[in-house]
Amino acid sequence: MPVYEYKGRGGGGEPVQGTIEAQSMDAAAGQLFNNRITPVDITETRASGIDVGELLQRLNQPRPGLDDLILFSRQMYSLMRAGIPIVRALGGLLQSIRNIYMVNALRDIRAQLESGRDLSSSLARHRDIFDPLYISMIRVGENSGNLDESFLRMNQYLELEKDTRERVKSALRYPAMVILAMAIAMTIINIWVIPAFAKVFERAGAELPIFTRILIATSNFFVAYWPWMLGALIAVIIAAKYYLATDQGRYVWGRAKIRMPLVGDIIMRATLGRFARAFAMSMKSGVPIIQALTVSADAVDNPWIGQHIRNMRSGIERGDSVTRTATSTKMFTHLVLQMLMVGEETGRIDEMMDEVAGYYEREVDYDVKNLSSIIEPVMIVLIGGLVLVLALGVFLPMWDLASVSLG
Repeated sequence: MPVYEYKGRGGGGEPVQGTIEAQSMDAAAGQLFNNRITPVDITETRASGIDVGELLQRLNQPRPGLDDLILFSRQMYSLMRAGIPIVRALGGLLQSIRNIYMVNALRDIRAQLESGRDLSSSLARHRDIFDPLYISMIRVGENSGNLDESFLRMNQYLELEKDTRERVKSALRYPAMVILAMAIAMTIINIWVIPAFAKVFERAGAELPIFTRILIATSNFFVAYWPWMLGALIAVIIAAKYYLATDQGRYVWGRAKIRMPLVGDIIMRATLGRFARAFAMSMKSGVPIIQALTVSADAVDNPWIGQHIRNMRSGIERGDSVTRTATSTKMFTHLVLQMLMVGEETGRIDEMMDEVAGYYEREVDYDVKNLSSIIEPVMIVLIGGLVLVLALGVFLPMWDLASVSLG
């Protein structure tokens, strides 16, 4: 950030001079006026170069996540509620936040406010931290004079979002660890264990069972080609990472997630619950229905479902009802569609969408609690089958050899 050298007059008319760090010369002048200093001359002395300490902090710290946004929203709500000016509130937060990405973003936001921009436009400069839903809610709060309520609603929404994500992650943690352990065990067995047994069987010269021949062939393939397999795995991971960073990749992955066995239906309902909550919150804040659907489509974090929500927006623009456009997407259950119809007829669609969000969240909570009981039998069958194949492949020829030696 540029550094400016200034000369001016203090509140009592005394001459003052010094340096100040700001986004622009206008922002520097604004900061000085806020500090009751009338600038006479402002000159840029240098542009900040690469700060090694800040670079190391960036490398060691992740980008702001839900926890950072929840804390920021809660603190801003408390400060706005107390009547503290927003520029002063942001200055106070800069002293307590430790994430370097968030600190730099707030510095820029404060500088933009001091130069005359509004808060929502300043937040929009940092879309890697603040999503379209967050920016839209803050814009509505600014226009309606209820900025503190907007921060409170975003805090509540983000807390629900975090709770849902944590429940889904906790349910998937066990099968992920089991699959990883199985993959590591298979690699060790194929590269080191089975070759040792293969030498014993080869010296015995006995005819091997089909399971043993399959294991030895698999092991020989692993031993001969493991560097190529490792390289191919790394290449696939890198290619998948770059592909998922594209619009088409995100769209394909969004569709694939909800078609996964066991967990796809849970992810689908969790995403629809997120949409319903975001849509209801936008409607309650006074956002027009078309804009509410737009920001909700971006908030679901699934381009495939987001495209269906945008199709709803197109249908409403053509004059169709919300219920009819929701029915055409074929994503909502009959119960949800009935609730939407009631909401349209009574003019309380925001309340009905809140009910829809609560319905989906309860369904997800119930399914997540029972997910482990569904996955455990599948994992037991897979592990049992693996152990059976290994046992038959390794111990059958050993029993044959023992029978021959004893016979």
